[in-house]
This record gives sequence, C-alpha cells and structure tokens, in this order.
Amino acid sequence: MQAYPSVNTQVIGQAESALGALLDPILARTGTTFAQWLVLAVTTAGGGELERGPLVARICDARKIDGAEVESAIGELRASGLLQETALVALTERGQTRFGEIRRAIDEVSARLFDFPDEDLAIAGRVLSIVTMRANAELAAG
Repeated sequence: MQAYPSVNTQVIGQAESALGALLDPILARTGTTFAQWLVLAVTTAGGGELERGPLVARICDARKIDGAEVESAIGELRASGLLQETALVALTERGQTRFGEIRRAIDEVSARLFDFPDEDLAIAGRVLSIVTMRANAELAAG
C-alpha cells in the first residue's frame, strides 16, 4: 500500500497547481481568462446577477487577487457581450452559455479526480475549510 504525506502547504500547493494546469486548457479553448472565469462563476453562484461591489469583493477575498484585475475582467466580459450591467452585473445568454460550457468540462474532469467515498471527501473538505479560515484570520491579524 502506498504511503501518502500528511496534508501540508506543499501538498495543497501541488494539488492546486495540478488542478490549475487542467483548468488552463479548458479556459483557453473558450478564450476565457482565469479572472473572467471567476467573474462568470461567482455571478452564477449569486443567482446570475450581483451588485458590482460585492461581486468584486467576494472574488478578491476568496482568491486574494487585486480588485483592478477583477474590474478589468468585468469590463472585458461586458465588451464581449457575456455580461451586462445596469444596477446589477448579470450574465447575458451568451455568458450563461459560456459558463455552462466551461462548467461541463470541469465537471467531466472532476468526476474522474474526485472519485472517493463521500466520507473521505467530507473530511478533506472540512480540513481545507478550517485551514482557509485560519489563514484568513492570520491575514486579518496582519
């Protein structure tokens, strides 16, 4: 039986890098940048439309990226007809189609990668969520 390392920053970083390498060609096929994908995904998770400020804040907080990068992605998506903005930022029909295309491709890969018992997935999810909360607390404490 193979021995696996305990979870640590290196193991988490390697997993994130490997998952990112799988996501990159999916996004490239659709001409979508990572920041644009985040905007599409978070907007969809928010019911398909969100206020601009909370949308930017949610992405910046979760991914620890600069707000200017998110703002730029919103502008690019608007210019390409994937988002519209009135009082709220909302996906257009084309934006919903793009999101669905990317989501289906991610789901296909995820089905192969996350083929574990539900109990194992729950434990991993709990541990990673706690690590994230603690890291965010460390950041907030300065």
